[in-house]
Amino acid sequence: MRLLRVGRRYGLRGDWVLRGVDLELRPGSLVRFQGVNGTGKSTLLRVLAGIDAPTEGRVEGRPRRVAYVPERFPGGLPLTAVGYLVHLGRIHGLGRTEARDAALAWLERFGAGGHARTPVAELSKGTAQKVAVAQALVAAPELLVLDEAWTGLDEAARGELDRAVAERVAAGATVAFVDHDPRRLAGTVGAAYEVTGLGVRPANSRAGEADSCPRDSGPRVRILAVGPQGAGLPAGLPGAPAVAPEADGSTTLTVAAVHSDAVLRALLGAQPPWHVRAVTQLGPLAGKTPVTSDREPERNQA
Repeated sequence: MRLLRVGRRYGLRGDWVLRGVDLELRPGSLVRFQGVNGTGKSTLLRVLAGIDAPTEGRVEGRPRRVAYVPERFPGGLPLTAVGYLVHLGRIHGLGRTEARDAALAWLERFGAGGHARTPVAELSKGTAQKVAVAQALVAAPELLVLDEAWTGLDEAARGELDRAVAERVAAGATVAFVDHDPRRLAGTVGAAYEVTGLGVRPANSRAGEADSCPRDSGPRVRILAVGPQGAGLPAGLPGAPAVAPEADGSTTLTVAAVHSDAVLRALLGAQPPWHVRAVTQLGPLAGKTPVTSDREPERNQA
């Protein structure tokens, strides 16, 4: 998806909120937008999602299934939580049974399964936010736009949203987000941009460093694997792992922990599959802690 140019007039004096924006968002990428309040981050996300239209320029290549989580969820809806999610799933083209199954599954994942039949208007702020993020994921969007979506979620739900983002990126979707926490998804971001009000520019030379947060500051996982004779690594591995060949013919891949399961699935699901010898968890302070050594042979048949 390529955003060619965005300009949007705002306010009585016709001041520009954004102008001269030229971006290309690639499938399977995780993109962070940052900047001080009032520079137009939310405006840009709304344009990306198709909620607002640019005054000048155009957005090309927007996929069919787009999902958006606003900073403030409209809580006064005359539907139950599951009813609202089913309604959104149907809009995205899911059958009623498929939409209901997906809605209940996402509510459970975010710890809100017990509120499936609660009217949205009666939900607490935190539970309403869980419904907000669930509605964005129920139809497996190809473009997921998150505006401070983690705000109001408890720790478990924030971790679940991190995993959901990694799953969407691994599936080839584009995820664009804004979050006030500079550590959010640090080390997994493919591109980071600073929104200044007059334009959008790359935040830093390395995406994970945009907010003085080193690319490798978050938890990582090191995977030691052996590929079939003459076979290269599967293309498009999630999280863009660092790859180092070893003297014995094996390969070490180091990737952010949030992407590790997806990388393992890609290796074990390759045709022919890779053999995973060991998985080691790396922490920013704790050093190395072996988690699994010599994975079970049956996993290599996945």
